[in-house]
Amino acid sequence: MFFDEFKSWQKDLTHYSFEQVSQGDVERALGHEHLDFMDFLALLSPAAKLYLEPMAQKAHRLTLQNFGKSILLFTPLYLANFCSNQCVYCSYNIKNKILRRKLSLAEVEVEGKAIAEKGLQHLLLLTGESRQASSPEYIADCTRVLRPYFASLGIEVYPLETQEYRELYAAGIDTLTIYQEVYDEDMYASVHLAGPKRIHRYRLEAPERACEAGFSGVTIGALLGLGEWRKEAFFTGLHASYLQKTYPDVEIAVSAPRMRPHAGSYKPQYPITDAELVQILLAYRLFMPRGGITLSTRESAPMRDALLPLGITKLSAGSLTSVGGYAESTETGSAQFEVSDERSVEEVVAMLRSKGYQPVFCDWVNLRDTRDRRGA
Repeated sequence: MFFDEFKSWQKDLTHYSFEQVSQGDVERALGHEHLDFMDFLALLSPAAKLYLEPMAQKAHRLTLQNFGKSILLFTPLYLANFCSNQCVYCSYNIKNKILRRKLSLAEVEVEGKAIAEKGLQHLLLLTGESRQASSPEYIADCTRVLRPYFASLGIEVYPLETQEYRELYAAGIDTLTIYQEVYDEDMYASVHLAGPKRIHRYRLEAPERACEAGFSGVTIGALLGLGEWRKEAFFTGLHASYLQKTYPDVEIAVSAPRMRPHAGSYKPQYPITDAELVQILLAYRLFMPRGGITLSTRESAPMRDALLPLGITKLSAGSLTSVGGYAESTETGSAQFEVSDERSVEEVVAMLRSKGYQPVFCDWVNLRDTRDRRGA
């Protein structure tokens, strides 16, 4: 299990100083075709700040080599925002007085149709972390409603048991996105004050349970701003590397979401600058040449445009973080966080084409599904 590898590295890094990395260490890492963990640490060090340009050039070459100039587009659909946890950094915190909503199955279909009409064929389903309000059975029912309209459905929900992931896979879910939020166990305990999410290890091992259940893709990451970013980025890469080696048939991707304004007063203890975000993304690409990298609408439009050549393979577009809202007839619930890039799908597509990229609406067809699908 990854937990054992994580604990070993966590112990090793207790007394590790990124300041000890030299420019020579960074240059050696850049010269290696296949990077080891020490190379990865070097690229995350302060010394690597002087090498962002050669890192960017190599990252761009590797991305073209492995992915071409294709960018997969998807959008999120929030099904509900009820939550059982008290996470200090999230609008859905059970203590926050926000408008709580849960879509009916009829509303789910209306929302799905509205999204599908924009041409998008990859949809990510999200809920607050409440088993009572958003049970696995409810998520499966929503999946069956949406399956005819989309080539691929993913989930970003609370951690599940392996058998529950299997049942969602059978209903039509293909991929899992789940953020550890913060790998540092002490920091994790300090920002998750109450609720089932307080169990660090159970969340940490959720990606493995999804892989065991047959999911075709898993995206992981740390919420940047909660913990010391160099260690958080390292553990994210370590985790992704473990999953790639253990489950070679599963497409493993990482994301680097920065904290955004939300309902509540918590401020990031380790705010991430634009240059630091660039360094993280470049280190990910050089360490994992064939791993996907997702960039969400948490970043501004100019920032997302500028980051494209540095290894990005997947973008959200036309995103809403409220419950519903894509269809005019659906009432919405409070948003999880403020979106920064508010461009429509059409505007994102136009931007990609203007930069010579191919926007991809559907990169595969789910052969498990023999029903007629709209647009298939």
